[in-house]
Amino acid sequence: MQAKMPLRGEVKIPGDKSISHRAVMFGALADGTTRVTNFLQGADCLSTISCFRKLGIDIENTQEEIRIHGKGLHGLTAPTEILDTGNSGTTTRLISGILAGQNFTTTLTGDASIQSRPMGRIIKPLSMMGATVESLKGNQCAPLQIQGHPLTAIHYQSPVASAQVKSCVLLAGLYADGITSVTEPYLSRNHTELMLSHFGARVTSEGTTASISPDPELHGLDISVPGDISSAAYFIVAALLVPGSEVMIKDVGINPTRDGILRVCKAMGADITLLNKRTAAGEPVADLLVRHSELHGTVIEGELIPTLIDEIPVLAVLAAYANGTTVIRNAEELKVKESNRLDIMVNSLGAMGCDIEGTDDGMIIRGGKPLHHASIDSHLDHRIAMSFAVAGLASEGGVEVLRADCVDISYPEFYADLGKLMK
Repeated sequence: MQAKMPLRGEVKIPGDKSISHRAVMFGALADGTTRVTNFLQGADCLSTISCFRKLGIDIENTQEEIRIHGKGLHGLTAPTEILDTGNSGTTTRLISGILAGQNFTTTLTGDASIQSRPMGRIIKPLSMMGATVESLKGNQCAPLQIQGHPLTAIHYQSPVASAQVKSCVLLAGLYADGITSVTEPYLSRNHTELMLSHFGARVTSEGTTASISPDPELHGLDISVPGDISSAAYFIVAALLVPGSEVMIKDVGINPTRDGILRVCKAMGADITLLNKRTAAGEPVADLLVRHSELHGTVIEGELIPTLIDEIPVLAVLAAYANGTTVIRNAEELKVKESNRLDIMVNSLGAMGCDIEGTDDGMIIRGGKPLHHASIDSHLDHRIAMSFAVAGLASEGGVEVLRADCVDISYPEFYADLGKLMK
């Protein structure tokens, strides 16, 4: 894509993907009906709905709302077929924690990407709790066969700061015989803790440790899903890069375990104003007013990384246009996402003329020089596709994104929404 004029106007982004997933899962485990508005109708979240329907949950998906008719913590029934999680790592890892505590056996699989992503990181703690989790190909990846058992509470020291690993263990803890805790090296997203508490679970957090008590009574809720800051990131970066731009992004979730992109952009000199701050379903929300800015390099590392892990590709684009050097460290997790995002960003920005160097756990970007046209393969990774659509807006000659429709995973209307701001 190539911008012909400044980006101006207002955009309301889709609902947060992480929160949409959890609303369906926790609603299924609650008594009564959970109503969810602004649900993300992306392929990943639809995979979660499909899996829980196969587990015996009645879920209505209408234009206005999702209605999940929950059957309580012990109301799931054995599926008659394999559960297919599609491209969704969140579905795969979180549902595994729930299935570990059931009294039946389930087989779980996904697409080629899911079948190459590391599941040993959940197999280990679930096995410690007493579940039988087998990687059917023997490679610590999906397909997984999960034989549920009565579970033993554990205090798990997670080697990675991962909301998916933490949530998997906490969800298994709902079925354990005592308090289950997870301690992370850094604090990852806390949507599970916030939403489970909202449903009625007994969840506590102290530092980087989250704990849950077993066998709570969960009750159906009305949930309004805030806009996904990971989707807002592309409009934030586009507005910052294209001269003359001013964009209002409405109803964005600004949970402090997710707002790393705002902190990094401001450290680089970005003009971003938070307006109309409020709380929705326990989550902080605001409107973001973003204006074109002259930017400089920064260092992105340490405890910041879990708060912006999905935004690193588009932040690399931002850094490529910023003056000076940006260093990204401690981001090795990007090697095992939907694609190896570190290698792809280094190679693809390099193809556009960026002075960029890959490292073992990140990259060094010497920004500020003009970037030129290139054809970029998305590798069927939605975040790569959207990042290079944005990269093209500020480049000389634009960017052609190959296999660009993979954005349907998280943001089916992305290109249309971006186009409206360019008119």
